[in-house]
Amino acid sequence: MSPRSVLAVVLALVVAAVVVTPAGASTGQSRPSPLPVVTPSPQQMTPNGREIRVPREVALVLGKGVDAPTEALVRQSLTRAGARDIRLGGRGALKVVVGAIDDQVVSQALSEAGGTRPAELAAEGYSLAGKASGRGGVVALAGNDGDGTYYAAQTFRQLVGKAGIAAVSVVDHPLMALRGSIEGFYGAPWSHADRLDQLAFYGDVKANTYIYTPKDDVYLRDKWREPYPAVDLASLKELVDAAKTHHVQFTYAVSPGLSICYSDPADVQKLKDKLASLHAVGARSFYVALDDISYTKWNCDNDQQKYGAPGQAAAGRAQADLLNAVQGCLDTLADAKPLQMVPTEYSDIADSPYKKVLRETLDKRVVVQWTGTAVVPPSISVADAEKASEVWGRKVFLWDNYPVNDYGQTAGRLLLAPYDKREAGLHEALGGIVLNPMNQASASKVALFGGASFAWNDTAYDPARTWRAAADYLSGGDRRTTEALLAFFDTQHLAPTFGDTPWQPQAPVLKAKTDAIRAGKPLRDLKNYAELLAGAPARIRSGVADPAFAAEAKPWLDALALWGAALKSTVDGLASGDDKAFQRAAELAAQASAIHTIPGTTRPQGPIKVADGVLDKFIADAPGLVRR
Repeated sequence: MSPRSVLAVVLALVVAAVVVTPAGASTGQSRPSPLPVVTPSPQQMTPNGREIRVPREVALVLGKGVDAPTEALVRQSLTRAGARDIRLGGRGALKVVVGAIDDQVVSQALSEAGGTRPAELAAEGYSLAGKASGRGGVVALAGNDGDGTYYAAQTFRQLVGKAGIAAVSVVDHPLMALRGSIEGFYGAPWSHADRLDQLAFYGDVKANTYIYTPKDDVYLRDKWREPYPAVDLASLKELVDAAKTHHVQFTYAVSPGLSICYSDPADVQKLKDKLASLHAVGARSFYVALDDISYTKWNCDNDQQKYGAPGQAAAGRAQADLLNAVQGCLDTLADAKPLQMVPTEYSDIADSPYKKVLRETLDKRVVVQWTGTAVVPPSISVADAEKASEVWGRKVFLWDNYPVNDYGQTAGRLLLAPYDKREAGLHEALGGIVLNPMNQASASKVALFGGASFAWNDTAYDPARTWRAAADYLSGGDRRTTEALLAFFDTQHLAPTFGDTPWQPQAPVLKAKTDAIRAGKPLRDLKNYAELLAGAPARIRSGVADPAFAAEAKPWLDALALWGAALKSTVDGLASGDDKAFQRAAELAAQASAIHTIPGTTRPQGPIKVADGVLDKFIADAPGLVRR
């Protein structure tokens, strides 16, 4: 098994302390609690007595509705806790029962473990309970459906530590139906291996949606009319199958808008045929992307004859006809989900002739995506989402353009701040959330971790705690690596918009420490933090559980090592007044500033940014802070 596969199933129990809390986070540090930290936060979780010991022999009882990935996850979690002989249906001091909540054996075990069977359990929901007894006890994982049972196993994974199993009672379900990512960025696409790894990661964080729409796939954009070559279709089938394994919905998104003739029955049929070809390899969710196109011109003369002069209302009529025809096609395909789409007007809440036509004529089953009040919104409120749902005539599905880094203001940056500034209660107004990630797939997990947690339970979402949990995930639970990752994340905290004002500040933790020095405070805290920054790259490279993270972040880690050394030299200069220390710091800073992004990856390319506006400014100002 590869390290990245291991990462998908091995995650140490997340500790409750938050080492680094970003400025501007909507909540503060998590206080010590008798309850373990589970991410996403369950709807209900209560303590249920002392920790459950895991003996060498464990009895595993499988009720109905348990698939192979769920069973494997439970077995791996028990093995990590010390079980060596896991006997199916056998006897042991510890009994673990997994299955559908309406299975009598599972329901009885849930009652025995002190769990709760709610009168109604939502889709993807589960009830879980564990209770210690003697040298073992009983644990029950009861799902409302197959997804719920799998998510119960993902929670169980987080309850299992090296010493035993946390005894709790959990009743849980997601508040949003759609949770995950849309691979919709420009620039270097993810590799096939990246996508497979992402699907495993989504299962771990209870995300259930992956929208496939990479801009480099010519068969969904420039050559959308043409069928996939057999080798490409086989790769897509592998993604579809992997998604099912991890209880993720693979959504195929085609982008015909640059060339389609809406009034041409042959073009409409070509689109239907393309979706049917994906259905044949197992896809059940489909999407038509009509973003980043113009409605000031038609692609064929017949559209002018049928819909009139190009414009908002005419485009709305043409698109509604197309989308309704596609939805009708999906009605003939077994188990196909309702069609999803992103409109040409996707980033505001103002009504328009275009929106009015779609609101009034588009099949009510079609799911409409929306990016917020801007292409890259600084925040999203419940009121904004309610207004968007009003103008579209249905609950909208959020395409959140974070942490995507394919536009000018993100040049030289990784976007590693916590997922934040989205208002609790959005589940009432949104059908779901998918984040548009970075070209760097592994580094995108920091934000995607938060997005999945927010979409599962926005009412209990804690940005700081989830940020820490994401670092723990990437470190495989190693404390020192987690600490180094959080320090690194802080130097990549700035989150731009399309304008001049970022929606998250750069390096808030470091800035607080340098501001303290400017205010005359002692150097000790900054000295220790400089040591952490300088050593963080080596710690991350040796300790991160996913080697792709270190590879993707290489230029940023290289630059951080130099910037950290420059800060150490600056602190030495402040302590001694030695101009040579400041000169050395300036030389190191110049070397760091000369490092560029990896050619052919992120669009746009540029010099690497590390805590820019904070670290560079402090090093430049430091000589003037010395009291001579």
